[in-house]
Amino acid sequence: MYNISHNFCLKPLNTFGIDVKSEYYIEIQSIDDLREAIKWVKDNHFEWFVLGGGSNVLFKGDFKGVVIKPGIVGIDVVAEDEQSISIKVGAGVEWDNLVEYAVNSGLGGIENLSLIPGSVGASPIQNIGAYGVEAKDTIEYVEGVYIDTLKSFKITKDECKFDYRDSIFKNELKGKVIITHVVFRLSKTPKLIVHYGNLEEELKLLGGMNIANVRKAVSAIRNSKLPDPKEIGNAGSFFKNPVVDITLVEDLQEKFDKVPYYPVNENLVKLPAGWLIEQCGWKGKQVGRVGVHKMQALVLVNHGGCTGNEVIDLAHRIRESVMEKFNVALEMEVNVI
Repeated sequence: MYNISHNFCLKPLNTFGIDVKSEYYIEIQSIDDLREAIKWVKDNHFEWFVLGGGSNVLFKGDFKGVVIKPGIVGIDVVAEDEQSISIKVGAGVEWDNLVEYAVNSGLGGIENLSLIPGSVGASPIQNIGAYGVEAKDTIEYVEGVYIDTLKSFKITKDECKFDYRDSIFKNELKGKVIITHVVFRLSKTPKLIVHYGNLEEELKLLGGMNIANVRKAVSAIRNSKLPDPKEIGNAGSFFKNPVVDITLVEDLQEKFDKVPYYPVNENLVKLPAGWLIEQCGWKGKQVGRVGVHKMQALVLVNHGGCTGNEVIDLAHRIRESVMEKFNVALEMEVNVI
């Protein structure tokens, strides 16, 4: 049975630390609870929003409606062969706890995604990724409940329509489903992916090429560059790395000494948004109660008591300057509520 809270404070449940309230708040622990909660929301004609780990959202103000937080936990083996193992994970499990479980179990595939904040339920929605690896690389299928019919669904990896920080859950199924479980296939004989950023250099310092050291290396790099939300409010990477035509990079290379990029295919490349922002002079800059992190320009931070609108205003200014200097449009990665 679930509890319904009224005028619930969401400040500790969003990593930006925006001080807002939800008219109603429900945390569910089972699929039956979820169905009952959805029915109550629909019967009362409330607006609703599903809140995972709160690491990829920005509230502009109090939410007039119901915030539903999936609290389903558990990690269960559902299939196994000589090369791999499939595990079914509750949407409410913290993502990094899953990565820790996999690495401690000697299972490879998600070690590069260490220390990414948020919940497992959010991982397929955003198709989270880091250091050359994305959630889609290991997801087999996603389970959940349709809002309209309350029936369960099982959507395979191909049906998820995964793309860079994108999926069917951000498009055709946005607002139509709630994820309850994600099934991952992990490898018993991991193939390490380390040729991204300075990951390989960090691994050499640790003295061994294995998934445990990959996790240590990724964690060390992230800790050195990214601020802890417990110390200063932020939502991690605020903007997506833009994918552009290779000809644009060729034009930029005539104006700038070094333009970092990562090939997507023979015609498209991915530019580091943090580098673009830094070149526009935003790194470490503070504007009132918000600012750009001093170590990573891709991260916007709450210096204390800021509102969601203040963050949005700063984001717009950054986007305008990047467009003016590079003719590149930045897209926000966070979900604005």
